[in-house]
Amino acid sequence: MNDTNEPNTEIENAEAVADALAEWWHASARDLPWRFGRTTAWGVLVSEVMSQQTQMIRVVPYWNDWMERWPDAVALADAAKADVITAWGRLGYPRRALRLQECARVVASDYDNKLPRTYDELLALLGIGDYTASAVMSFAFGERIAVVDTNIRRVLSRVFLGEESLGGAARPAERALAKQMLPQDDASKCRRFDRPSVVWNQSVMELGATVCTAKAPLCEACPVSGHCVFLHNGRPGLGERRTRPRQRFQGTDRQVRGLVLNALRNLPGGATALNRKSLERLWDDHIQLDRCIASLDEDGLIEILPNADVRLPV
Repeated sequence: MNDTNEPNTEIENAEAVADALAEWWHASARDLPWRFGRTTAWGVLVSEVMSQQTQMIRVVPYWNDWMERWPDAVALADAAKADVITAWGRLGYPRRALRLQECARVVASDYDNKLPRTYDELLALLGIGDYTASAVMSFAFGERIAVVDTNIRRVLSRVFLGEESLGGAARPAERALAKQMLPQDDASKCRRFDRPSVVWNQSVMELGATVCTAKAPLCEACPVSGHCVFLHNGRPGLGERRTRPRQRFQGTDRQVRGLVLNALRNLPGGATALNRKSLERLWDDHIQLDRCIASLDEDGLIEILPNADVRLPV
């Protein structure tokens, strides 16, 4: 910003970027089943929870099966825990599934099976943070609110500031930029999912996921390359200072926990539990195995029986 009488190029650039992104979005957005007003607010919430730390394209088959089986909060609230954990499959971080079920119970009992429509009420639900509450407000209800995730922060930082996002928790300056660039809406003139602020949030996020990626952005295919300060400056520090190094998976407790849960999900005919010998065949390091079994039990993802067998919770 400046105090002269010169045009505010940042705002003008934002308007041009918004127009270009809206055109690109309508022509190129991935046809995901929870987009374009084709699902309920609950369906949008499920998609957002499933997509945390998981690529959206991987989520699609799980989301389709989940919503067919449990289309609303009441249905999920009454489901058996074992079924919920099994249906979560390989989405990762299965505690999300149980938190989503707890959230469903509150929505079913306290909100008459309808998601609350205010940010503060959404934020009070178990497992719902700032990003998810904002995303539901925007994508499900069409409210004008800045949605801030890693992809959006990266795109805004590159396009308007010409630098890489620092990663980590969103800084106040990044949130301020997201709010400043959010287009105005005239709710009477378009459907909720076509409102300028909603299209902006979705299109910036989509650009970050598919084009303006962290390590290898496809600048030649970017609809806003002509407005991008980062590209104009020669892409300084491309890929540096990422949020955190990609965590290794092989040999971690997360891998061992996944092996135990996967074995329980796929027990042969009629079996409901794994005995100690079967568990020990899953992982050679039995000290690590026991630690992971204890943590799964503590998280409510399994039950340890008196004879030391384990099963999914009933």
